[in-house]
Amino acid sequence: MKLTQRLIPFLLATLPSILFAVEDRPIQSFSYPFPEFGEVERLSPKLDAILPNSAKMHKLAEGFDWSEGPAWDFANEKLLFSDIPENIVFQWKPNLGVSIFLVPSGFTGESYNGREPGSNGLTFDLDGHLHLAQHGDRRVARLNPGRRGFATIAARYDNKRFNSPNDLCFDSQGNLYFTDPPYGLAPESIRELDDCGVYRVSHDGKITLLSTELERPNGIALSPDEKTLYVANSHGPRPIIMAFPILGDGTLGEGVVLFDSTELRAKGRRGGNDGLKADIHGNLWATGPGGVLILSPEGEHLGSLLTGRNTANCAFGGNDGSVLYITADDTLCRIQTSTTGYFPSN
Repeated sequence: MKLTQRLIPFLLATLPSILFAVEDRPIQSFSYPFPEFGEVERLSPKLDAILPNSAKMHKLAEGFDWSEGPAWDFANEKLLFSDIPENIVFQWKPNLGVSIFLVPSGFTGESYNGREPGSNGLTFDLDGHLHLAQHGDRRVARLNPGRRGFATIAARYDNKRFNSPNDLCFDSQGNLYFTDPPYGLAPESIRELDDCGVYRVSHDGKITLLSTELERPNGIALSPDEKTLYVANSHGPRPIIMAFPILGDGTLGEGVVLFDSTELRAKGRRGGNDGLKADIHGNLWATGPGGVLILSPEGEHLGSLLTGRNTANCAFGGNDGSVLYITADDTLCRIQTSTTGYFPSN
């Protein structure tokens, strides 16, 4: 039985009186040492500099419907991640395990007939406020203090509702970048934008359409020097990761294909291009066919973290930002790296 199915009695009892629920009692926790999970594939000796030879993935929790959007909360020393179909943000704390952090997470209305109502990507701004890409509500939102509702950051472009914002990231100036494929649209939803765009919300709230080049823009991340924007395309016929130069006015120059996953898909590896994060050296840790692909700044495939299942996203965290957390379908896992994730700072 899925973990979320076991939560139904709790949710039914709680939702009538509490909109944004917090449940600090763990609902699942593996005992330490955590079970080993998957395997590491090494394709280049360059990988040794950022991933120890002894590194192994470990399973932290399982039983989710479709886990996504991990983000480490440094202030509270915990990981947040979405379960999109269940409309929940979970939290994982060392020595405690998994508990509910937020429900609902992405759809706050009364009726949704689709499969993906919840939040997808999660990230924190420079002041530590949680931002969510909300499928069901078709917006990017900031969680209010006390988890009592949301403030809308971006809901429309050219007076048209977004499709379903998917993933997002901040730069060190407080500008927000996000992608807008249609995966969260319910069958009865009216699609108002013809394109699946990549957008920028400047720190003063102005929304700019940066690109409509990709059929299904998904994961998004910045290089450590913030001169390059990486966007994963989850479109089956064109599974690529693009690198766009960021121009002085904040718009994008002509992009180049950093990596093409076609050959990996041809080998029968499960999953497609989805979420990605950069480390401080400019390497990309990108979910794709097989698990997490580790790419150099030049796009060389250094190795993979093979999860054996569709893998949605990843995020660096832990006390020093060196642990990579991975949401792999129904499973949450992690691996200790020898690098550190890139986190924008002002």
